[in-house]
Amino acid sequence: MATAVGTPTTQPLPSFPPGPKPKPLFGNLLEFTRNQPLYLQRMQRAYGKMATIHIGKAPVVLLFRPEYVRYLLTENPRNFTSIQSRDRGLKETLGEGLLTIEGEAHRQQRRLVQPAFHRKRVEGYADDMVRYTLEMLDTWHAGEELDIARAMQTLTLRIVGKSLFNIERAELINELGKQFTRVIESRASILERLFDLKINLPFTGYGKRMDGKRHIDHFIYQLIAERRASGKDMGDVLSMLLAAQEGEMHLSDQQVRDHVMTFVAAGHETTANALTWTFYLLAQHPEVCRKLIAELHSVLNGRAPGVNDLPSLPYTEWVLNESMRLYPPAWVIGRRAINAFELDGYHFPAGTTFMMSQWVLHRMPELWGDAENFRPERWNPENNELPPQWAYFPFGGGPRICIGMPFAQMEARLLLATILQHYTPRLVPGFKVELLPLVTLRPKHGMRMIIEKTTTS
Repeated sequence: MATAVGTPTTQPLPSFPPGPKPKPLFGNLLEFTRNQPLYLQRMQRAYGKMATIHIGKAPVVLLFRPEYVRYLLTENPRNFTSIQSRDRGLKETLGEGLLTIEGEAHRQQRRLVQPAFHRKRVEGYADDMVRYTLEMLDTWHAGEELDIARAMQTLTLRIVGKSLFNIERAELINELGKQFTRVIESRASILERLFDLKINLPFTGYGKRMDGKRHIDHFIYQLIAERRASGKDMGDVLSMLLAAQEGEMHLSDQQVRDHVMTFVAAGHETTANALTWTFYLLAQHPEVCRKLIAELHSVLNGRAPGVNDLPSLPYTEWVLNESMRLYPPAWVIGRRAINAFELDGYHFPAGTTFMMSQWVLHRMPELWGDAENFRPERWNPENNELPPQWAYFPFGGGPRICIGMPFAQMEARLLLATILQHYTPRLVPGFKVELLPLVTLRPKHGMRMIIEKTTTS
């Protein structure tokens, strides 16, 4: 358990728990970057509750207990900044949005932005979510092979385009998605990370990110200017941001742009990945898929789902919970200590960086029992199997919990319910599925699947 900050001790406490020996110059960075989620899992199995790795010369403490997650995220959150706020690459592209700002600025901005995600406002997007999904399904044909990952990215981006900007023109949204993909997939090289080495050329990762950012900025700032000139409320998030005000405080064009960038990046990536991994797991577990289809048939009997149907679809929710347990779209959270503090026998100095991985905690047998098994029934409250608090945190927690969580949860359930009533995807035989851990957890090669007509027999 976490000891209180400043608790008197009779002997000096060590500053860092043990971990693998760092190599000169790079530390443990090379091993870490080969497959980050699996590397963190190996560290947990080798060192237990905590471990220290080195990124270059800088120590990073890995925390592997729910009570540590609770302490950093909810019990003492003001002593920690998000490591995303210190990520120059993220700030260069996303700007000063909710993901990258800290302290009082974060609290003020979140209060201003929160009305855009009010429950009634979010539920107002439900019909468009289902409508766009049905339009996508009209282009599908039984027996064809497609990349479900790309299909879900396209669909969720279209939904984001409508809910954020009230834009329905597919070519505009597709171009926006193309540029966001360039920004997200053009990862910083090891040299760029360690030495802040930026080479702005068309073929470098940094150059691709900056070019994508310029295209996105042009699109968003032009839209902001048009909206400010018209003064119309279009019923979307952008209208809410432009009208947001608290006392004398309101959002500048730069702040609106930065929030919109964050919402576009997070708003379609997380749901698309969650659905992609859900279809992958359902293809591996046909008995679960049959149960889910039976629930959908019993409640909906072929009609499109709506918000009011969701409480009657508990198994649908359990399937998505279990999918995000095994393949959390956000797979790691980082924090940096502002002041020194003590935690479970260690004295951590100010400036210490910490990582808490959803991938690792969601798969620990000591917390979940049959942790590697895809078993949605564990989420049935009548089974008394719910995990310890903070063993499951796909949307983070505390003051920085994902502001779009209600939107994402509703969207995932509606889209899954709509798609599975019509088609059941199965994995292409022999297709190799690998992890691509970027800001979110993507499948490295997409997800090639064959779509078959859903039957209820």
